[in-house]
Amino acid sequence: MIRKFRNWLRRTSEPVDTVPVQDVMQLSVAVLLVEIARADYDHKEVEFREMQKQLARRFDLSDDAAAELLHVAEKRVEDSVSLHEFTRALHAKMSYAEKEAVIEMLWRIALADQDLDKYEDYMIGKIAELLYIYRSDVIRLKQRVLESISVADD
Repeated sequence: MIRKFRNWLRRTSEPVDTVPVQDVMQLSVAVLLVEIARADYDHKEVEFREMQKQLARRFDLSDDAAAELLHVAEKRVEDSVSLHEFTRALHAKMSYAEKEAVIEMLWRIALADQDLDKYEDYMIGKIAELLYIYRSDVIRLKQRVLESISVADD
C-alpha cells in the first residue's frame, strides 16, 4: 500500500478521479483532515497524531501507512487550489452516514488541541456544505465530539 501511495505521489498532477476508488476516498479524507489542521496556521503534533489515528481507524491502516497517506495529502494540499475535487469525490462515493463520519473526524482534528479556532470552525462548515451535510447535523457532530472529549478528560 505504501508503494502505491509513493508511486501516486510522483504523479501528483494526476486527477483524483483517475485513482482507484478506495485510494480516492482515503486521499480525499486525508486532504480534508490536513486542511483543518492547517486552517489555524498552527500545525501541532497533537493534530498530526489525531489525524494519523483517525485515518488508521477509519481505513484500517497501520500507523506507518496512515502517516504516509498524510504526507501524500500534505503534498496534494500544497498543490491544490480548491477542495472541490476532493469533496466531489467523497460526495459521489459516500453515503450520508459516511460523510457524517468524515465531518466528525474533522471536528476531532479541530478540537485535538482543545482550542477551536474560528477558521477551523468555518472550514468544517464549508466542507460540510460541499458534502451536502445539514447544518444541524454538523452542530450535532461537533457536540458529540465535545462531549467525548470532556468525558475523556474526567
